[in-house]
Amino acid sequence: MPVIRPYRPEDRGAVAEVCVLTGDGGGDSRERWPDPDLLPNVFALPYVDHEPELAFVLDDGGTAVGYVVGTADTPAFVTWFRKEWLPPLAERYPLPERPTTPLESLAWVLHNPERMLVPEVADHPAHLHIDLLPAYQGAGHGRALMTTFLRALDAMGVPRVHLQMDPANTRARAFYDRMGFHEIEVTGHPAGAFLGRATSTA
Repeated sequence: MPVIRPYRPEDRGAVAEVCVLTGDGGGDSRERWPDPDLLPNVFALPYVDHEPELAFVLDDGGTAVGYVVGTADTPAFVTWFRKEWLPPLAERYPLPERPTTPLESLAWVLHNPERMLVPEVADHPAHLHIDLLPAYQGAGHGRALMTTFLRALDAMGVPRVHLQMDPANTRARAFYDRMGFHEIEVTGHPAGAFLGRATSTA
């Protein structure tokens, strides 16, 4: 029976793999982004390094098959990402002048952490990413992961959390709706829909 537990450093590779296998609208992203390291370096690994206390995994027999990661303070995370996380990656993934491929577009995202500073969600200071391998979806594991994360934020005194998602991922949107997230209207932002909720699960 899979169990939820705090992230451990030895989960790093499995978290990266889950990110890749779910990173294209909930499906395998390797065809869209053929470099298997870039997507996790944008959306998963910086979180487990910066705030491991807010990283939780679904463990099935010692292997992470799903995770939730995030930050309690988006502006602080953006500052850290710019100063600490990005520089070691910049040579391998240079900033494209005009992105023309999906991989170049993702490199642009890597180089622009300030995209996370969205005025309309400033009162939802935390944000998150949650992913589960397809075989583990629909069995309540996502709800359990999300509830664990929300309770951790609430215990830290963080009042609200937001996330950004691909509107085409209708299964994910249905899950977030069931978890009590509501849409936050954001103008002038090119990518995705923004959802938010209070961290209290009472």
